[in-house]
Amino acid sequence: MKKNIILCGFMGCGKSTVGKQLSEKMGMKFIDTDSYIEQKEGMTISEIFAEKGEDYFRSLELEVCKELSNLHAAVISTGGGTLLKDENVKAIKKNGVVFLLNVSSNTVLTRLKSDDTRPLLQREDKEKAVKMMLSQRTPLYNRAADYVIDAEESPRKVCSRIMSVYNSIK
Repeated sequence: MKKNIILCGFMGCGKSTVGKQLSEKMGMKFIDTDSYIEQKEGMTISEIFAEKGEDYFRSLELEVCKELSNLHAAVISTGGGTLLKDENVKAIKKNGVVFLLNVSSNTVLTRLKSDDTRPLLQREDKEKAVKMMLSQRTPLYNRAADYVIDAEESPRKVCSRIMSVYNSIK
């Protein structure tokens, strides 16, 4: 049985875009954990945070990681904060290979320049906030990752790299 491909990394690194392309090319199911949570709860992530709080959301993330670890041969794109918690990493790695899509803060800012859907970026000091969060999260992403992929290139090239590594795993 083939393990799941788990994509992690900071917002704007390409997890959803790459994940969708990867799932098509490899004939695997694609699941975005944030969308999965939104469907389960019948509300957006922002609404969950506002109405039920971050602790509730984080408990949903763990539940979803445990649930999705029972799948085989799926491409799973995790939320930017999902793999910052060891228990989520442990659950998702039970049946998954974790790929960190690594990008610079400049790339994040460029890619998300006109994106107004991300609560963490709704602020004046967007650049400072991205650099600070990225520096805090990168060591945790690296700890969770089995493989680090440079995601500065086109999604097609990133997919090819992931496929090459994944297909070489015994």
